[in-house]
Amino acid sequence: MTLDTLLGSKLVTIAVTLAAIAYILNQFRKPTRWGGRLFIWVMNLSHSGLTDWGLTHVRIETNFSILDVGCGGGRTVEKLAALASEGVVCGVDHADGSVAASWQRNKRLVAAGRVEIQQASVSRLPYPDGRFDLVTAVETHYYWPDLPSDLQEIRRVLKPDGTLLIIAEAYKGSRFGFIEQFAMKALQATLASPDELRAAIVGAGFGEVDVTLHPNGKWICVRAVLSS
Repeated sequence: MTLDTLLGSKLVTIAVTLAAIAYILNQFRKPTRWGGRLFIWVMNLSHSGLTDWGLTHVRIETNFSILDVGCGGGRTVEKLAALASEGVVCGVDHADGSVAASWQRNKRLVAAGRVEIQQASVSRLPYPDGRFDLVTAVETHYYWPDLPSDLQEIRRVLKPDGTLLIIAEAYKGSRFGFIEQFAMKALQATLASPDELRAAIVGAGFGEVDVTLHPNGKWICVRAVLSS
């Protein structure tokens, strides 16, 4: 094998590896309908315990109207629908793969009129002012295009005294924050500290803001109430 052939082979290998890495990172950010199925399944599984812990920090009435922003594979929508057993749960996601997976997981609840799934961005929610009692966001706020503006959009669709609940498994300053910073950069995402999150939420017009950090040193739950 000549030197030129060897170099060419290595360049092809590097190019293929980089393309594969880029594809995987994009699937985590925005799963596609077919290629993203594995990633959606992994996220449903890995975020379940985190979600259960986060939901213990908010009161959910049986008749609540709830919006899950970044609904992913629909596991959180399913959990919320079980808690708000007489209410309606809406899920939105910007990725068509996530929308398809969430709809499939909750199709019986969709048919019963208890769940609605739509493809939409947090920056432009397809709902009227004051629609929801509760808005949840599990492992999604890192990817929002404009955190301050998007928080204001969430505020718009909340009822007076409605609640925003942000649940995440990473934050700046956490036990593994230094490592997670590099991962977030690769995903083109932004890692915020608890103080930065609180400041952004207060700046968006919310009143009471409670930040809870899990003893494991990496999970965070932020509960913010919209003053009437």
